[in-house]
Amino acid sequence: MNMEAETPAVHTAGKIMLVGIGPGSVDHMTARARAAIAEADVVIGYVTYIKLVADLIEGKEIIRKSMTEELDRAVSALEAARAGKKVALISSGDAGVYGMAGPTYEVLFQSGWTPDDAVQVEIVPGASALNSCAALVGAPLTHDFCAISLSDLLTPWPTIARRLDAVAMADFVVALYNPKSGRRTRQIVEAQRLFLRHRRPDTPVAIVKSAYRRRENIVFTTLDSMSDADIGMLSTVLIGNSNTFVRNGLMVTPRGYANKYDMDGGATREGERAGRSLSTGLLGWLDTLAAEHAAGDSIEVLAARYRLPPDYIQATLDEPWEAAAAAPTEETEA
Repeated sequence: MNMEAETPAVHTAGKIMLVGIGPGSVDHMTARARAAIAEADVVIGYVTYIKLVADLIEGKEIIRKSMTEELDRAVSALEAARAGKKVALISSGDAGVYGMAGPTYEVLFQSGWTPDDAVQVEIVPGASALNSCAALVGAPLTHDFCAISLSDLLTPWPTIARRLDAVAMADFVVALYNPKSGRRTRQIVEAQRLFLRHRRPDTPVAIVKSAYRRRENIVFTTLDSMSDADIGMLSTVLIGNSNTFVRNGLMVTPRGYANKYDMDGGATREGERAGRSLSTGLLGWLDTLAAEHAAGDSIEVLAARYRLPPDYIQATLDEPWEAAAAAPTEETEA
């Protein structure tokens, strides 16, 4: 009689892969994103995103969720991983940019999960909407930019409005996510109103709908007309800064080379040095600020001139500064 003891079953914990699928086409997905979906036992996502990867998920367990069921998606992913399955929880764009990475970690931490847990978590980055849309319209993001979602489903409107006003004043190029929906129609109008407090009416705006998808549509307009355009939840609105221009159907934000170099011949402009900060960079500005204050300009006048807080101007002037003591350092950027 065979008296061999039964070998207890070994339960291997699974894995959650937060996969950014980019704009949607397979051509614009990373190799790792495709591989993560291929190795997954379960694929979870918003119904539209599931359709975008339909060719990659044949034979897998599919869990489809609606737009407002983000937490349910994360809970389902954790349950499947606890059962030993590999889960691809997909987001369009990048999972960490208005995607599923945040809510998933919230659910994980709430459940007591730690990075040492048997359930592994991997974030697979992808091209976000601002990258995809920028590539289609030119080079609008080659200087400082930020992204703001106009969705007030989870964020109070005063918070969104303060952010819009601050970045409009600070002259950022701005990508507006979730600009408008069937029920949320006034948010884009309010955003326009706030931007027009600080920006010229003819500031270039590009509106990209369904980038790299079947119904892709691109519209170039201006800040004073943007709220009249066809904008929906699948649109991303790119608002230029004070230097952004549109030429030959391309939206471009200069990096600032013209401040230092002659753009025709490439020679360094008078008073500038290649590989060093601009004459109006921090060190030069500190000298100018001190000279202006010594000449009689008050803190309030200087604050208004440079559009900076008076207490910052005061603290800067109070900080001991000797330009000659600052040794120049090598820089790799222009």
